[in-house]
Amino acid sequence: MTAQKLDGTATAAAIKAELTTRVAALAARGVVPGLGTLLVGDSPASRSYVNGKHKDCAEVGIASIRAELPADASQADIEAAVQRLNDDPACTGYIVQLPLPQGIDQNRVLELIDPDKDADGLHPTNLGRLVLRVNDPVTSPLPCTPAGIIELLERYGVPLQGADVVVVGRGVTVGRSIGLLLTRREVNATVTLTHTGTVDLAEHTRNADVVIAAAGVPGVVTAEIVKPGAVVVDVGVSRELDAVTGKSRVVGDVHPNVWDVASWVSPNPGGVGPMTRAMLLSNVVRTAELQAG
Repeated sequence: MTAQKLDGTATAAAIKAELTTRVAALAARGVVPGLGTLLVGDSPASRSYVNGKHKDCAEVGIASIRAELPADASQADIEAAVQRLNDDPACTGYIVQLPLPQGIDQNRVLELIDPDKDADGLHPTNLGRLVLRVNDPVTSPLPCTPAGIIELLERYGVPLQGADVVVVGRGVTVGRSIGLLLTRREVNATVTLTHTGTVDLAEHTRNADVVIAAAGVPGVVTAEIVKPGAVVVDVGVSRELDAVTGKSRVVGDVHPNVWDVASWVSPNPGGVGPMTRAMLLSNVVRTAELQAG
């Protein structure tokens, strides 16, 4: 068996094409969605990430709003910038680029974001709405990476209703939040959350229909611990030196031998990453549509 690829790059491109049409429909009504970014300092990695967001915006017709502060900005400076984005009517949603400089109370900053403008979908209020609204429609922004994973699986026809899903990793971005989406009644999966304290990881993963690897541990999921025919989603991101080129490269949590036993695998890179970026745009467009009635 050789697994088929869950192509996040192609799927994200299709989503962006759909969003372009929706943004054009909003523009015909005089509504222009705007995505804001708050960047503190000038980390090359953070700047590259933020630039990518604004490149995505240009592709689909979303307005870009950039807020930048120096690395020595105070807590008060950063909080004031957040408030300006909260108050800016042109800003439909925004992100605060992490990490913030050492000494800044990051959680306090994130909790100051207007939940309705939370483009990442990770504000405590929005996560709480997912907890409360198991059966009801959710109109608040959704966590981008979990939403992107589910969208990717559904577009490839992977059945989630009644599926046994094992999540490896308990980070807020994926591990702790994806279960809130997967266990909603409209999806109806059964979710097991595993982590570094799990005594026997293989005992869980060998019985899973879907494995979502989001631990940030290279090769933690191997063929030996995956059920034949399972679907495996590689989310974790680590960096290691390429033995041939000597350059740093991205590696995921899924060992290459998993492709020999799984039915579907999302590659890393080229899988969940592009989907996360697409769902960030989707959150902004969806918010603009709801506000426009």
